[in-house]
Amino acid sequence: MQDPQDAMSKPVESAPVTSADDSRGDKTLPAQDGWARETLERLAFANLKEQQTERRWKLALRLGWLGVVVVVLWQIFSFSSPATSPSFPHTALVTIVGEIASDTEASAENVMSAMRTALEDPGSRALVLLINSPGGSPVQAGLINDEVKRLRSLHNKPIYAVVEESCASAAYYIAAAADQIFVDKASLVGSIGVLMDGFGFTGLMDKLGVERRLMTAGENKGFLDPFSPQTAPQRQHAQAMLDQIHKQFIDVVKKGRGERLKDHPDMFSGVFWSGQQAVDLGLADALGSIDGVARDVVKAPDVIDYTQRENVAERLVKRFGVAVGEGTVRAVRSSASIR
Repeated sequence: MQDPQDAMSKPVESAPVTSADDSRGDKTLPAQDGWARETLERLAFANLKEQQTERRWKLALRLGWLGVVVVVLWQIFSFSSPATSPSFPHTALVTIVGEIASDTEASAENVMSAMRTALEDPGSRALVLLINSPGGSPVQAGLINDEVKRLRSLHNKPIYAVVEESCASAAYYIAAAADQIFVDKASLVGSIGVLMDGFGFTGLMDKLGVERRLMTAGENKGFLDPFSPQTAPQRQHAQAMLDQIHKQFIDVVKKGRGERLKDHPDMFSGVFWSGQQAVDLGLADALGSIDGVARDVVKAPDVIDYTQRENVAERLVKRFGVAVGEGTVRAVRSSASIR
């Protein structure tokens, strides 16, 4: 029998205590570590993929801008007229489309340059001006009219005008210099007159109680201002100027058409006529198209277009120049105004 004191003096060996939490933790910790590692890997791959996508987009954007630059440069250094002059007999074509003004494709600068190139070509047998224009600047039209007569005498080649939808006002000013004018029976031709238009708001300003404060040096400096009344002498001056330009227009038409013109009271009143009426009145010579004139009149059915068309780069440069110019003008006007 064991002595109680001996039993108490010996150390008691306790069995290891294992709780439910300890046993569960030993099994779940490795699983949690694997899940965290997998999540980090996914995040890393997602971040890497996002960076790759971003780099691709940047590269695509840069390539896109590079393509735009290449196209612009190509447009700047490309020519709208034929790069090499055809050596075979052909009919040269220059189109006059839209408003005739200094800042359009139908400007005197563009049209005259194209005409010179066309007539200097040894293969061109004649020049056809294909016109589809409601008119525009009498100054630009006058320059083209004078150049048509000069080039015809210089190169001894005929110049014809072929009208599509319309050849009115300043457009007919140009056509009158041609050797012959061909129209469609439904074309609109004529409108031999001059106008100056605008608006006047003085009555409306009086009703609204608005006062116009315009300061000028020179009593007639602001006579075209729509917010200021127009005096009788100012109206007479404007009318005299329009009458003078109208007379110049009439003289050009009479000189260009000669005895072909019929006597009609409304010939120079500003009214326009159909193509068939224009032929009957002597404003045009015959009905015809560009292909018919090239084939039957010029006897050179192959048509080469020499028209100088404004390219994309030129339009961008002009718009940029206009924006810069407007900004400069506003800056100057902020300090002083002399117009």
